[in-house]
Amino acid sequence: MSLIKTKFIHFFRLVFPSSYTELAVFLFFITCYGILGSYIAVHYRIIFDSRIPWDAYFSFDNKSILMTGGSFERHPLSYYFFNWIREFCLFISGGKMDVNFRLTLAWLSNIIITLNIVQIFKYLKNIIRLPLFYSLLITLFFGIFSTNIILSFTPENFTYTLFFLSLYNYYAAIKLKREQKIPAGALSMASITIGGLTVTNIVKVFIPVLFEKELFKDWKKIASAILRGSIAIIIYALLYLNRIDFKYQNIFSKTNQQYEKFSNVESMPTWDMIISFFFGGNILFPSFIISDKHNMKGFHFKALYMDLYSSVFPYIFVSVILLLVSWSYIKNFKNKWVQIIAISFFIDIIIHCIMRFGLHTSYIYGGHFVFVYPILIGWLFYTYRSSSKMTAFLTLTVSILFVYLLSNNITRMSEFFWFLETYYQ
Repeated sequence: MSLIKTKFIHFFRLVFPSSYTELAVFLFFITCYGILGSYIAVHYRIIFDSRIPWDAYFSFDNKSILMTGGSFERHPLSYYFFNWIREFCLFISGGKMDVNFRLTLAWLSNIIITLNIVQIFKYLKNIIRLPLFYSLLITLFFGIFSTNIILSFTPENFTYTLFFLSLYNYYAAIKLKREQKIPAGALSMASITIGGLTVTNIVKVFIPVLFEKELFKDWKKIASAILRGSIAIIIYALLYLNRIDFKYQNIFSKTNQQYEKFSNVESMPTWDMIISFFFGGNILFPSFIISDKHNMKGFHFKALYMDLYSSVFPYIFVSVILLLVSWSYIKNFKNKWVQIIAISFFIDIIIHCIMRFGLHTSYIYGGHFVFVYPILIGWLFYTYRSSSKMTAFLTLTVSILFVYLLSNNITRMSEFFWFLETYYQ
């Protein structure tokens, strides 16, 4: 019983704030996100409208995800996950999909995204061991990324994926720091939660295992890693196949259809979609486009999409961000924690930028990788911890980026509220 109690306490400390500074970070962001999400849920119907299955804003599929979990070939186990969320929200709202239902959905998202912010703060403070000031600066910077703002009130796969990925990377970093193995149970749970919500992310679960101490110098350690990985994959595969009644042929046919549907967009230059949507839209809001949509059952509604950047300043902003993370990667090339984060990011670059899957709406995929930016920037600060001049330069750079990001995203959110006032009251 004492072992179970100890495990539970460790898990609680891992997931939730475990110090006064972490609690302060949690309370600050839950207040900000909570006010935003509550206001939208109470005054507008965009978070959940039973008539709109998808695309009301930025291509998120709120109703579709909440009711079905999404397509099984991309989100194999999210059906069960969102069944629990939907039933809990209906319990709170007394079985009605009304304002209380929307409010509960919004607060679940508020809490999850705030906990995601806390995980990044913990990583900066406990793994990289940055001084408190720099940890707070980078955390605040991360907190106003467009992905975090939007997901803080959006009931979607990406909302929970972002949290699980941040949590797992922090957990794996702790294990590597202590020179411990990642247990089969943890690998299995991460595979079910992360890979179950988005199938391609399951690869990221096994990346930290490759960097366990002296793994490739001892065949016993290799065998242990293979065994732990095999257990996780078998459990995941059985749950996945059970979800589709073991009709595995459907996975290939549906996956091919999805790829053809979401990878053949020629209306915008590829390089601009990569900059404006994949690298930029997850952080810095571009301008918006309003489109006419319908639910294929006779109901017409207005939808909001992100446009390409229209001035030189956003491109400069994104270029500086990419310069900082590339600089960090080069300077910390031999750092295994940096390699884990970078390899995870490269997987998304391959899927969206090279294979072009969903490139025209890649800003919605930020939940798969946006946590990479604050962590790599944190490691860059760590690299120059002994140089006061470089630390001052980096602090000034991030501060300028912070001010520009805050002013831009506040302006764009005011435009978003105009859209809500006009079409979703």
